[in-house]
Amino acid sequence: MMESLSRLYGKMLAVLAGFGCLLLFLMMLIIVADIFLRNIVIPGLPIGLGWSNEVSEFFLYVLTLSIAPWLLRNGQHIRVDIFLKVIPPKTAWLLEWVGDLIGLACCLVFAGYGTYATVQSFQSGSVNFKTLVTPEWWSLAPIPIVFILLSIEMVFRIWRLNHSEIGPRNDAVSSA
Repeated sequence: MMESLSRLYGKMLAVLAGFGCLLLFLMMLIIVADIFLRNIVIPGLPIGLGWSNEVSEFFLYVLTLSIAPWLLRNGQHIRVDIFLKVIPPKTAWLLEWVGDLIGLACCLVFAGYGTYATVQSFQSGSVNFKTLVTPEWWSLAPIPIVFILLSIEMVFRIWRLNHSEIGPRNDAVSSA
């Protein structure tokens, strides 16, 4: 049961990572269009896209959040595990538990605080005034969503650790 849920969840995270890749592609198109329009004047078209920096910044932020749970799941984050490789396997395995539990607690705190900040921003009607004027909660809303997804992945990591050989994980990019 848990294994099939984990596989299904992994597929969902892959779709979310694909969305992040799409945002990266769109960001590239917007930047290229902005540069093109600033350097080649075409009658009837604007000279540059004044909003391109702002939209690119937002896309970069959202794509980073979109890909984070997938990166965690696939062990594509960097971990300094030199210490875990030289201590006894049982101790390393216990420290993996400690790390995962701390990670889960941090993700839940960020999800809770992100939800609070988003709701407060929505209720107060806060607005970002830049080139584009947007409700502030639009930029805050991805935070609780992604940290809930990261929390779910931390639960799956703990489950996988519980069913693995005793010793440090081998499912991440290692610095050792």
